[in-house]
Amino acid sequence: MSSVFVFFAIRVKLAAANPSRSLTFSLLSAIFRNMPRSPSFAGVILAAGESTGMGTEKALLSWPPQTPGQPPPKDTFLSAAIRSLSLSSDFVLVVAGKNEAALAPVVYANGAMLVTNPDPDRGQFSSLQIGLHEVLNRGRDAAMITLVDRPPVSQATIEALRTAFAEAPQSVWAVVPESSGHRGDLFLAGRELMEAYLQAPATASALDLEHRHAEHIQYVAVNDPFVAVRVNTPEDYAALLAKSST
Repeated sequence: MSSVFVFFAIRVKLAAANPSRSLTFSLLSAIFRNMPRSPSFAGVILAAGESTGMGTEKALLSWPPQTPGQPPPKDTFLSAAIRSLSLSSDFVLVVAGKNEAALAPVVYANGAMLVTNPDPDRGQFSSLQIGLHEVLNRGRDAAMITLVDRPPVSQATIEALRTAFAEAPQSVWAVVPESSGHRGDLFLAGRELMEAYLQAPATASALDLEHRHAEHIQYVAVNDPFVAVRVNTPEDYAALLAKSST
């Protein structure tokens, strides 16, 4: 049920109960502060990087990493991320760049949507803005955001973030997982933080904005070894193979 529908339902009910009473701003604010957050989420995967450190497209790396002598896994970082977010999101958006043609078959085969950053050289934050703009255009007020150059977090971590966000006060704009003292790159952002991102210049940093609005960020402890893992080089990928084999 949308917030607009709820607003008019409340207004009609109050008017019927007391026609002489107007719906003041303070009354509306109190109503919306006590309304539960919408359970409607989008998933956003940032995948516009050029993978120069890896030497090959990171989004298409096998997941789990291929074990020598074994057939290659059916999943990639990208397909695994789409599938992971699809389980708890209304839809998943993948933001691509110059690699659009390479990623499109995987995106569409896994039921996600593709949007393109026309100038990915501006940096990752510009891709984040493009993805969040599309989320708001499609009528969603919250988004689970992740990078493609990492293994997907567990479904338990995603559900922990959803639950924490749904139960958090309105002063909380986002929830971020934390495991063994390390904070994850995946996070769940509400409309307030999304709008703060969209109002910033394309050259801004998501981390800087997170620090600027630290009082609105809630950290959620999870037991997930992949929360803070990033893969930038072949050595990182080899280390991930060793870690996922243990």
